[in-house]
Amino acid sequence: MAYRVSGLQSAPFAPFFGLGDDALTDHGIRRMTAPQDGLYPCRVTLADVPAGTSVLLLSYRHQPANTPYRAEGPIFVTEGPADTAVVQDAVPPMMEKRILSVRAYDGNDMIVDADVVDGKEADSLFRHYLARPDVAYLHVHLARRGCYAGRVDRA
Repeated sequence: MAYRVSGLQSAPFAPFFGLGDDALTDHGIRRMTAPQDGLYPCRVTLADVPAGTSVLLLSYRHQPANTPYRAEGPIFVTEGPADTAVVQDAVPPMMEKRILSVRAYDGNDMIVDADVVDGKEADSLFRHYLARPDVAYLHVHLARRGCYAGRVDRA
């Protein structure tokens, strides 16, 4: 089963780029600087940001559906415009190196299955879930902190 992993659009976050720390705090957002490579994964680029990169840590509603599974949680986005990553038939490296929680949703935005997997093994789980007729799409979370990592759809 072919699939694509999609990052978020950066445009909804643009109003926060360049705001002062006090203004960001008023919105519940924190500006952080990556202290080392590979620590902060950007949800737009689906890549870990290099050391010294400014990122925004904010709460994002990744599941807006009006169901018991409506949810939001913390994500990092690179501060500044960035191209949205779309990765075809492969697990993005920022996911591949982490433990993932994969949630399979049906067409009514209800979870029909879920599992935790080492990112190196996620490709087979993505394909397995998307081959099921009752699964419409997947959400991937970073298992340790529960942060939303990206969406997986049939290609």
